[in-house]
Amino acid sequence: MNALKEAFGAYGARVRSGDIGMLSSVLGIVVLFLLFTIARPGVFNTAFNFGNLLAQSAAVIFIAMGLVFVLLLGEIDLSAGFTAGTGAAVLAVLVTQQGWPPYLAMLVAVLVGTLIGLTLGSIVAFLGIPSFVVTLAAFLALQGVILLVIGSGGTIPVRNSEEVRALMNANMSIAGGWVYLALVVGFFVVMGLLRRRARSRAGLDPGPAATFWAGAVGLLVVLGIVVLVLSGERSPNPAATSIRGVPYILPITTVALIGLSLLLNRTAFGRHVYAVGGNKEAARRAGISVQGITILCFMISSSLAAFGGILLASRLGGVDPGTGGAQTLLFAVAAAVIGGTSLFGGRGFIASAVLGGLVIGIIQNGLPLVTSESGIQFVVTGLVLLLAASVDAISRRRSTSG
Repeated sequence: MNALKEAFGAYGARVRSGDIGMLSSVLGIVVLFLLFTIARPGVFNTAFNFGNLLAQSAAVIFIAMGLVFVLLLGEIDLSAGFTAGTGAAVLAVLVTQQGWPPYLAMLVAVLVGTLIGLTLGSIVAFLGIPSFVVTLAAFLALQGVILLVIGSGGTIPVRNSEEVRALMNANMSIAGGWVYLALVVGFFVVMGLLRRRARSRAGLDPGPAATFWAGAVGLLVVLGIVVLVLSGERSPNPAATSIRGVPYILPITTVALIGLSLLLNRTAFGRHVYAVGGNKEAARRAGISVQGITILCFMISSSLAAFGGILLASRLGGVDPGTGGAQTLLFAVAAAVIGGTSLFGGRGFIASAVLGGLVIGIIQNGLPLVTSESGIQFVVTGLVLLLAASVDAISRRRSTSG
């Protein structure tokens, strides 16, 4: 018990010093969920709407996870939304018009995103043009690319491809959902124990064991509730169509979260990303290839954006010239920043994008249930982003002064 008190005390000290981490996004999720539940009881907090919330958030979360890499460098990618649209357009053309196997078409769509990122990153790294200008140019150019790829037809459906539709619309078996829960919690426990043993062997303090096990139990409880809710019948009309099971997009997102987090937190590449974002000149003098890291981060960002476009095509059932446009980029940037990724570089996590994406998803999902005024939805989202950016600036100032 004393160990837990000490851990909470240490965390409180970090928050007071300006290191708030993902606290703001966690509080945002709790507060927004409670507000919409009170405003629309029996509508917002239903199992059916909870499943919709996950589907609404997925594409933005993937684009935001990619943007985290760029934001960690202190750069920005304004073209991520239309990179997603380009990836979706390539997928639709290859699957619907060319008859390609769906999974091969998905791979090509992601590789198109990788090529876009390679181009943008190279221009920023080698020519020294600000990323704002480069990606703004790409924002405009990629809209034209989407029109050229889709052609004059306007819309290309992908509803006939079961593999593409399954990404956002199919569910695991009930047993599969519980297996997913066991694998995630088991992975967390095993990785945590290995890390604690490694720190102990290195003569470092592994931290209170009670804190570690409290985190494992918390993960088990939260994820267990999610799986339990999704395993129940959530169809508004069960007699006509039954909807049960964990959506496949949830384990797909979990695998991406774990893999990208390991890349940033457990590899030399990840340490170099944080170093470049913290101080480019110091990183260069330490022998880090700043240009190489910049290019790789843009490649990762655009690849994940293209996959986000595939998810948009799967959910919407087709691709049109506006796919990835409108507020997609703004929501993705907002998700990363709301989750705790700093706009100034050097601070942030992949989990930031997931939590921030859920905040954006709750706003998108809940506000239409409360008001039909789309203007209010934009105003609220903008205010939430402004609040997150303000918290980031204030916390960075406090940590610097401290």
